[in-house]
Amino acid sequence: MAYNKLFFEHPRTGKVKTAPVGFSWTVALFGFLPPLFRGDWKWAFIQFVAWLLTAGLSACYFMFAYNKLYIRDLINAGYLVGGTQAGSVDAIAAQIGINLPEMAPR
Repeated sequence: MAYNKLFFEHPRTGKVKTAPVGFSWTVALFGFLPPLFRGDWKWAFIQFVAWLLTAGLSACYFMFAYNKLYIRDLINAGYLVGGTQAGSVDAIAAQIGINLPEMAPR
């Protein structure tokens, strides 16, 4: 499966965010730091505490789950999908099992 990204935009603020899809190599290599650098304080804290409590074993879960968790949080914050790096939004939605609300064409 090829690496892919979703591009999100908040309709009120115009703020744009990028969300990788699938396995998170950055979380696999750097643990809780990628959420920290994305400004995703909630998941950075959760991953850090889980890492401490499990002596690092929680990373085995988060490397597979974090990108999907991040996408869900963006949608819950009101972001809409503006496009993808490759493929269709519908195909990615089917792949990750999340209904991805799209922006209206401009």
